[in-house]
Amino acid sequence: MSRRLILIRVLAVLAVILGLNYVVWRWLESVNWEAWWIAVPLVLAETYSLIDTIFFATTMWRARERQGPQSPPSGSVDVFITTYNEPVELVRKTAQAAKAITYPHETWILDDGDRAEMRAAARELGIGYITRSEDWTGKPRHAKAGNLNNALFSTDGEFMLILDADQVPDPLILHRTLGYFADDPDVALVQTPQWFINVDEADPLGSQAPLFYGPIQQGKDGWNAAFFCGSNAVLRREALMRLGIVGYVRNLEQSVARTLRAAESLLAREAKRHRGAPELSQELKQLGGEVVRARQDISRGEPIAEVVYRVHAEAEAASHRLTSADISSIREDLAFLESIPVQRDTELNALVIDENALDHLSKAEHSPLQAVESVTALLDQLRVDRADEAQPIQPMATISVTEDMATAMQLHSLGWRSVYHHEVLAHGLAPEDLATMLKQRLRWAQGTLQVMFRDNPLVKRGLTLGQKLMYFSTMWTYLSGYAAVVYLAAPIIYLLMGVMPVTAWSVDFFARFLPYFFINQLLFLVVARGIRTWRGQQYSLALFPVWIRACSTTVANVFLKRPLGFVVTRKDGREGGIPWREIWPQLTAMVLLVIALVVGVIRVGMGTADGTGTLVNTIWIAYDLAALSIIIQAIRYRGPAAEAEALAAGQQQEKHGDHRQE
Repeated sequence: MSRRLILIRVLAVLAVILGLNYVVWRWLESVNWEAWWIAVPLVLAETYSLIDTIFFATTMWRARERQGPQSPPSGSVDVFITTYNEPVELVRKTAQAAKAITYPHETWILDDGDRAEMRAAARELGIGYITRSEDWTGKPRHAKAGNLNNALFSTDGEFMLILDADQVPDPLILHRTLGYFADDPDVALVQTPQWFINVDEADPLGSQAPLFYGPIQQGKDGWNAAFFCGSNAVLRREALMRLGIVGYVRNLEQSVARTLRAAESLLAREAKRHRGAPELSQELKQLGGEVVRARQDISRGEPIAEVVYRVHAEAEAASHRLTSADISSIREDLAFLESIPVQRDTELNALVIDENALDHLSKAEHSPLQAVESVTALLDQLRVDRADEAQPIQPMATISVTEDMATAMQLHSLGWRSVYHHEVLAHGLAPEDLATMLKQRLRWAQGTLQVMFRDNPLVKRGLTLGQKLMYFSTMWTYLSGYAAVVYLAAPIIYLLMGVMPVTAWSVDFFARFLPYFFINQLLFLVVARGIRTWRGQQYSLALFPVWIRACSTTVANVFLKRPLGFVVTRKDGREGGIPWREIWPQLTAMVLLVIALVVGVIRVGMGTADGTGTLVNTIWIAYDLAALSIIIQAIRYRGPAAEAEALAAGQQQEKHGDHRQE
């Protein structure tokens, strides 16, 4: 164990102990219950932050720094370049670099836009071109996951290098990664960092994420939980295909179980309703018993297709028997009607049927044939070929708009292993304007939360405890928007209204809070080890509206079936304009923070405010403003391409001016 890892573990233990000491004291001793409406949200936000600290400490506990694979590269490889509507020239550049990878391979452009010009470019480059087959017409497309699933059944390489349209690979990318699969036959995934060449040193849009593509992924790697990030990764085909088959079988089992439960309930209800007709009731009970036996047989592992066929045949036979009984009943009713005395009412000039006869007909039991036909219809829906999907087997997970994390978690749950190789082996393009960046972050957050709501790792079978915590900790971070609102509101409320969320700014408060705060920051600095992480800290607070919107829209999508849509991140410059609709909450918060700061200073000068409390909240507001100021920088940021265009335009204008002077 390295000295650095020992230091990290010591600081991690101290941070957790001091954090628990502070938060427990806050709950038990210092909540100002008279102002519960802000005091309770604040202590809940602090509890959230403590849990975040625990997750971070746990992640870094087993941080793993790999030196590279031990075995030489081997195996056949397909290089997939996924594209939808990116510029052809951009994809061409990536494809040329992919074709130049030194390890033997086949290169394929997966064009989800089915563009003639892209097909022509692939033909010109001498590489493969794949678009969706006709099977996908009128079926769910599943965005990038569907594009990859379609390609998996058109290729046969043992391994797949997946690249986004803008990710230009290093020629040695396969030499540096394939050996891990030979080192361990259980490795299904090797992920490398994403690095962007169009981001300057200031990185005002926070695109590089050096803390994630570094210490955090290395920490997850130590728990065998480093996950697929959508690009710059090599995956084992065998692992994906096994995953697809397991998913197909589980989906079919769940569908059969739901259908048989519905059939059992329907038949039991109809049998009870027709108790007055013993033969009919017995027929329904008999068919219901067959359904119960079918469920038991499937639970014992009997082939689903055979069991469903047997129940279907029994339902068909019951339907024929009931139809015969129905015909006999109709004949009896017709004979009864013929025997009913009919009289003419001279005043109404109408025929009148005997009231006793009508009462007899209304109380007669009618055939439950419709119930049996409903069961037959339900069983007919159990198509082994999954007629509602273009492909029965879908290796890449389709439960989320971010298929990468979902697929990795499924692989880990089946016992496969992953590797994080910390070496930049591809260079891509990041968003160059605030509007595009916000859309990208919203999609990431929505996809991650979709996985949490649909396939929560904490209760997922097959994952180790460490893997459950690693996946859930990533999902947990996107709940921070609500805590951020409280952290912004609390100092404003204190300075404007004098409402204290704590009982007092006492020695007890500082003796518990300051050690926890400083050790937590020290742990962060040691983990970062010189990496510039301030930009990430800024955006964790400044993007609070994005995180809140992601939570609300994902809940509506998962539980209310409202569509999210899928937005492809632009790789060809700016969208144009300032996204006022997305950033007005941050700008409003900044204005309120400044007003609160001014009012607080005035109140101290007038002797109507506590000096210690005002000082604490002034420092707090200064931090909030420093974090939120990144939004102003992002608004003003034009991106390298736009800056170059502006510079060129300025030089051209100067040249024309010189010509005019001449």
